Amino acid sequence: MFRTALRNVLAHKARLLMTALAVVLGVAFATGSLVFSQTRSDAAAEQASAGYDRIAVNVGVDAVPDGGAPTGLDERLASRLARVPGVAHAANRVDGSAAVAYRTGRLLGDGGSHRGSNYAPADRHGTEGTDGTDGTDPAYRFTAGHGPTHDDEIALDASTAARGGYRVGDRVRVGTGQAAATYRLSGVFRSDGHRLTDGGTLTLFTTRTAQRLFATPGHVQSIELAAESGISAPELAERVEKLLPKGAGAVTGATLGRIQANLASSDQDTMGQILLGFSLVAMFVAAFLISNTFTMLIGRRTRELALLRLLGASGRQVRRILLAESVLVGSVASALGLLIGTGVAAALNRLLGTASSPTGPLVLSPATLLGTMLLGTATTVVAAWLPARRAMSIAPVTALTGSDTPTPATARSPRTAVGAALTGIGVLVVVYGAVGAGPDARTVIGLGTLLAVVGVLGLIPLLARPFVAVLRPLLLRISPVQGVLATRNTTRDPRRTGATAAALTVALALASGLSVLGASASHYLERATTHDFTADYLVKPAVDSARLTAANTKAAAGTPGATVSGLNQSTGYVLGGSPAVLTGVDPTAVGRLMRYDLVGGSLDALTRGRIAVADYKAKEAGWHVGQSLPVRRGGKSGRVTVGAIYRADPQSNLLPSITAADSLVARYDESPHTHVILVATDRTSGGASPATYSALTHALGDDPALAVLDRSAVEDEYSGDIGDQLDIFYALLTMAALIAGLGVTNTLALSVLERQKEIGTLRAVGLARAQVTRMIRWEALIVGAFGATLGTLLGIFLGWALGRTLQDTVSGYTLVLPWGRLAAGIALAMTIALLASLWPARKASRVAITTATSAA
Repeated sequence: MFRTALRNVLAHKARLLMTALAVVLGVAFATGSLVFSQTRSDAAAEQASAGYDRIAVNVGVDAVPDGGAPTGLDERLASRLARVPGVAHAANRVDGSAAVAYRTGRLLGDGGSHRGSNYAPADRHGTEGTDGTDGTDPAYRFTAGHGPTHDDEIALDASTAARGGYRVGDRVRVGTGQAAATYRLSGVFRSDGHRLTDGGTLTLFTTRTAQRLFATPGHVQSIELAAESGISAPELAERVEKLLPKGAGAVTGATLGRIQANLASSDQDTMGQILLGFSLVAMFVAAFLISNTFTMLIGRRTRELALLRLLGASGRQVRRILLAESVLVGSVASALGLLIGTGVAAALNRLLGTASSPTGPLVLSPATLLGTMLLGTATTVVAAWLPARRAMSIAPVTALTGSDTPTPATARSPRTAVGAALTGIGVLVVVYGAVGAGPDARTVIGLGTLLAVVGVLGLIPLLARPFVAVLRPLLLRISPVQGVLATRNTTRDPRRTGATAAALTVALALASGLSVLGASASHYLERATTHDFTADYLVKPAVDSARLTAANTKAAAGTPGATVSGLNQSTGYVLGGSPAVLTGVDPTAVGRLMRYDLVGGSLDALTRGRIAVADYKAKEAGWHVGQSLPVRRGGKSGRVTVGAIYRADPQSNLLPSITAADSLVARYDESPHTHVILVATDRTSGGASPATYSALTHALGDDPALAVLDRSAVEDEYSGDIGDQLDIFYALLTMAALIAGLGVTNTLALSVLERQKEIGTLRAVGLARAQVTRMIRWEALIVGAFGATLGTLLGIFLGWALGRTLQDTVSGYTLVLPWGRLAAGIALAMTIALLASLWPARKASRVAITTATSAA
């Protein structure tokens, strides 16, 4: 049987080429995803844990006594710990955020981390030196210059210095959440991975400067201990624990390394799971191509298989031969896909190995190799099993004497009945999940979607004929001869047409569903942010430690022609018996900076010491305009009146739940947290322009720790990420669409092979080569339009259902249909189908009339 299967595969190698290519692409996608993500995960974990082997024990604050504010560790503790037997070196660490500026003043660094720390050289006694001349800090290896020894000096990591074009001796602008300052660059260094976060920046200050910027004088955040030779880290930790004050704890460096490695690899694992999910979608789409190809090949070999059975082979033996052929095709294609996928992963690992994306040796685990081989082979065998089983249900005599006319899809066939039942049940389950399934809604929708998709795929052959009937008048108007022939050929075998279109249906359903969700989410975020934002600029912290203050608001007001107000959040209120957060604003300016859609009252009430409340907050608490409410914060209490109610979204990043004048907030809180600063410019002074932007940033002290965003930047800040993520998903789904295109090519090529006599006859009665080519292309376009239309409808339904689950928790979320993206998806599918028809159409146009008309 194996020899027979091998001979059959070699005899039909050209016809199986597209099937093998689909498996190759799917397996390459899966292999590349797994190898690339595992390589990156291991590299990220290794980088994040690098350097912890140098730390035996790390001492830090793990609890704050009596619920007070954390003050850190007394810096003198390091001296005491350095005298513990077994401690070789004790280094104080003070960490925070520090934003480095380019020479132009713009924030330097492409990562989310802008870190600052202290340079802690050790003297000969083992404790931290005071002037940096008695030792070096083992955490940093200097490639130029030395560590900072004076308060006006800093050191930069090598990557940051190179990107900024800085050399030792240059002046560097740094913002730390306090007023920005300019420092002299004393040195350039390299550091452990856990200190220099991927793509970020690392700035070293003297310990005294770091304490002033990031902690309190005389205190540090942690102490790193190195062990003498022969002393184990757990043993040293036990000795150190006895000397620690209340609220402090000791942990080994190895434990910290494992924690950091797990955190770093988890982000890479998430991306790997996404890539693997899309590769499984690609293999699912490939299964339709494989099944369709084997169906057509077995149909062409019906007489051959019947002859084998008449010569003594049993149905089981013939079925084993067919499955052996699928095993051969699947295993060879999987092996080739494995090699290609590994090569792609290696190329991506080399090309994308940057500071923000660590690289390392390629990881080829046995599980990946075996799993992808089994995935490709099993998919091929499972997809080929149904055609093989169907072929064996035909009696040998019938196969030898009967025609190859396909069985038409009917409304009473078992397949149609099962498909209709699954579709109906799936739709009902999805609707139930969307409107009433509660916290398990997404799980219910997922189950219903699976049932509905499987059911629709079963109904596709039945749906093909009415869809083509709808298109027929348009085709007759555009191309009377070729249009009629194309529609007849498409509906000749609805099962084949449906199986070919099914791959496109799956790809378009996912793409259009993502489009609907993305467009709806983007519209919601735009409504929840930029709709409320009527100012020209928004000032916010650019680094974690930066904090806006009243001084920043006052400085921004110095911009010529500027109207300015900070959003000053104050927490801890009990208002009308309910917990509340008040946001203080300049009542004379806020109406020009944010849009308040009033439901009742007037915004002018803010100037009279009243408050304005968001409608959802007023509804929740039962408040109304004119109502007097008791207010309490800490030991202060009083009463306040509701002066206005306005429409707002709970998820808005700008519009507060309760707005009050700054003077009212100041009665209860002398130092509220400034969330953002809003700035509008006078049109007579130039309005929003590069000159105004420069004037505003200069008024804020040219501080790289503060970000000044114009209106377009605000929109990108709050909703731009969704578009970027969708673009990635669309790119991944393109692989599934390409595999679907291979299915169109394969189906048309085999169809041309089956219809050589028919095509030759058409040529003999006067159909030109160009007309034959157009006929085949029209067939491809019909299949593409059918699959794309059905998939788009499914995707819209899925996007609606998933969006419904967000409406209970995200007020203001509404369904938005991105007609442009949906139309682009259909156009892309039809373009792929048209390109897929080029080779079969060319092959059909070259059919020899004499050979075709003489074929048996």
